[in-house]
Amino acid sequence: MQPTKQKKIVVFASGSGTNTENIIKYFQNSPESRVVAVFSNRRSAGVLKKAHDLNVKALYFDRNSFYHSNELLYVLQDMEPDLIVLAGFLWMFPENILQRFPGKIINIHPALLPKYGGKGMYGDKVHKAIIDNKEKESGITIHYVNERYDEGEIVFQKTVNIDRGDTPESLASKIHELEYTFFPKVIEELLQDKKSE
Repeated sequence: MQPTKQKKIVVFASGSGTNTENIIKYFQNSPESRVVAVFSNRRSAGVLKKAHDLNVKALYFDRNSFYHSNELLYVLQDMEPDLIVLAGFLWMFPENILQRFPGKIINIHPALLPKYGGKGMYGDKVHKAIIDNKEKESGITIHYVNERYDEGEIVFQKTVNIDRGDTPESLASKIHELEYTFFPKVIEELLQDKKSE
């Protein structure tokens, strides 16, 4: 019997990379899956150093190579990822990459979609809007990526209660806990589903 090939995960991130670091560490000793590369559209993003420090290929790209050429598409094709994971990545994904990797690109959003999604709704802006509107709960949504912000098919949601004294900062902390706990597990489940296809 042939040994099963390790599933390859590629992560796109724009920020400090706490979610990405958590995902890399989760799969570090997995015989089945691993993070093979981290891409960022910000040269100074902390996520690139975190990936590098964890011995994962860290790559910066600019707007031109993402939107106006096939440069990044070719790099991804060479890597043959089983799943492309967006972890705090803020640019809309271009059509050429979406078409080449159908059903293989997922994103995490720090709210319960379809509420509080769309262009400009990210990070603290989401938490502030939720607190300002006196919502009773928030949570995370993991969804497939399509050509519109936060409108792809929902894969997973988990809720958290909002307490009377919660601020955008304390809510962000609760959401991060959900992300760290569930995002790697959902990635793992999706990759297992792909194995059985």
